[in-house]
Amino acid sequence: MNITPTETPPRRGAWGWLPLACAVAVGAAFANPSPAFGAETKTAATPTNAVPALQVGDRFPDLAAFGMEGDLPRELRGKVVVVDFWASWCGPCQESFPLMEDFFQRYRSQGLQVLAVNVDESKSAMKAFLADNPVSFPVVRDAKRRLVARVNVVAMPTSFLLDREGIVRFMHPGYKGHETKRLYLREIEQLLRAPGTNAVPEARGQVPR
Repeated sequence: MNITPTETPPRRGAWGWLPLACAVAVGAAFANPSPAFGAETKTAATPTNAVPALQVGDRFPDLAAFGMEGDLPRELRGKVVVVDFWASWCGPCQESFPLMEDFFQRYRSQGLQVLAVNVDESKSAMKAFLADNPVSFPVVRDAKRRLVARVNVVAMPTSFLLDREGIVRFMHPGYKGHETKRLYLREIEQLLRAPGTNAVPEARGQVPR
């Protein structure tokens, strides 16, 4: 999936050009990934020892293994989980982020868990965004961008919808307003209706195995 930036970002840093109001070509940020977390991208050559990009049908990685800042959810086993990657400088994220709160409030009693993974270089930028867009679901920061590289995030925002067994069932790179919202609603309700495990959670942030 090749995504062309449409606006000039606030600055150029380790992530390359990051536009404010569209899905971005994040793959270029990992042109020289570390061997342990190199991921296949659409915009950069894949190292021979790279970890394959996450696909629908794969098990989502153990969140606790990536050293993220913040508190991971205590209970994921038996829940439908939305893992949403976002950034304060991302224009579409400003639209999609409140939508995640709406989903969480609407479906949490049925077993939905939302986890937002921030990719800002600046922790203060993340906090300023959250002050303007408060949410009740957990937010962590992938400061070392290890999880981002592992799952091959190629756009901002990107969301992975996991079933009650921790398997990726749907992926959403980018956000297209009402069209994406309609898909989210259909997919979340489909996963909530599906049977799954009722086992006790094993550990904080550990996706069911």
